[in-house]
Amino acid sequence: MLILAAAIIVACKKKATDEEIKPDEIERPEITVTATPTPVTEEPSPTAEPEESYEGMMRSYLTGLWIPVELGTKRPYAIQFNNFKTVKNQWGIGQADIVYECLVEGGLTRLLGIGQNFSGDKLGSVRSARHYFVSILEEYDAIYIHYGKTKYATSKMNKLGTDHMDGTTGIGNIVYYRDKSIKAPHNAFTSLERIQEGIKKQKFRTELEDDYQPHFKFYEKDTDLVSGSKANKINIRFSASAQPYFEYNSEDKLYYRFQYGDVHKDSLTGEQLNFKNVIIQFVKEWNIDKNGYQTMDLEDAKGEGYYFTNGKVVPITWRKKEATNWMRYYNEAGEELTINPGKTFIILFPNNRTKDVKFSE
Repeated sequence: MLILAAAIIVACKKKATDEEIKPDEIERPEITVTATPTPVTEEPSPTAEPEESYEGMMRSYLTGLWIPVELGTKRPYAIQFNNFKTVKNQWGIGQADIVYECLVEGGLTRLLGIGQNFSGDKLGSVRSARHYFVSILEEYDAIYIHYGKTKYATSKMNKLGTDHMDGTTGIGNIVYYRDKSIKAPHNAFTSLERIQEGIKKQKFRTELEDDYQPHFKFYEKDTDLVSGSKANKINIRFSASAQPYFEYNSEDKLYYRFQYGDVHKDSLTGEQLNFKNVIIQFVKEWNIDKNGYQTMDLEDAKGEGYYFTNGKVVPITWRKKEATNWMRYYNEAGEELTINPGKTFIILFPNNRTKDVKFSE
């Protein structure tokens, strides 16, 4: 009897266990598969946009744009471009990151193109140095490319220890050549290869100083001026010669340059010169001798000016200490001026002729 009872208990337990694990006896809903998936009505979780990679890049000290580190840490070249009427559309000037324009003798102007990325077999034409251009280029730790000089420029280069290559010295045959289709003295040209060969020969330092302080403070991205007046056209009446002016293009938000009654172009590309920023810096200027050579108060000086960008203009001030190659612009609140990333054109204009600078809508 005991054996029979045990057998019955075991059988019952086995039956209960079998019922728990028997899948075929579980009632399930019928599933219908269709070819078109049911659309999702819930909003998907937001996904972070991938950040733009700038590995191996840095913001240019000259333009505020992203460039390779190996380029951004190189000393720029400062080329003394001719601006005589016969060579008014210079070769390679469009490659400059910053262009300066100043008066020279006879009411003419001369241009200084500062940049880290010049290229090509024809850059120029190159003209002689002026001492105020020497003072300017030292703010950027630049190497000066010029053909000839005044005694005042020689004195200033000696005083500031400027690295330069003069076409009238022994290095001239290496760095420069003459284009015989153009009349002298407007036919001296150089090239990137010749500049680099001259620098190697002169054993100039090619990297920026470790303690180099950038000249400009840039916005991270394009920014409109909050205050200021509209300025779609800028006229700079240096004299009766070039009569340069700028016109603003609202589509690309750039200022386009004109002179000698026509567009101002780069002869290498045929493209009109254009700039994101235009700065007018009023300076105390006068004739230094009977030859009409100009000089400017730039050694330990200050003054006023204008900053133009994105079709508007605001008043600014500036300060400079030549002995330390330091120079800054300031806004109306007295804070260091922040400018838009891009190329900049800077005009040093006599402060007793401010009425000869006009801008309009």
